Amino acid sequence: MDFLDLVANRESIRDYDSEKLIPEQILFKILEAGRLAPSACNLQPWKFVVVSSRQKLEEVRTTYSRSWFAEAPHILIVVGNSTQSWVRSDGYNSIETDLAIAMDHIILAAESLSVGTCWVGNFDYAALKKVLNLDKDEVVFAMTPLGYTKSGFRKKGQKSRKKMAEIVHFI
Repeated sequence: MDFLDLVANRESIRDYDSEKLIPEQILFKILEAGRLAPSACNLQPWKFVVVSSRQKLEEVRTTYSRSWFAEAPHILIVVGNSTQSWVRSDGYNSIETDLAIAMDHIILAAESLSVGTCWVGNFDYAALKKVLNLDKDEVVFAMTPLGYTKSGFRKKGQKSRKKMAEIVHFI
């Protein structure tokens, strides 16, 4: 598939088949895309937490209570360490940029393998950090369910985006 077609086809999935697990080799291909993502000074200040056990899934689901989220057979959480990321001379820390790039690579890789995702940033941060037993320097950036749709159907509708002339400026 052409890259622009992949980007155009990617959509947030909110309909998961809880019984259909993602094969390990597919999970590792998705994770490899995150591992290969670029980061400032190549510091790779991340870790990817894949939650698949019933007990841990139940704990993670309490941090974002949506019915569709509770149906996903896997949840991937992108975590970073702000003390391991590049800091610019004016104090800007690249952690969020680095983690966003990794998350985007993961989501696009999942799309290329017909695995549904939905970027989730609205969760109970303190509760999730506690569930994951993270160190004080570790931050939870975002999470996504990983799974196949119940129906097998994806809408692939037209995306609402600004016109190119509204966002591109040549100077």
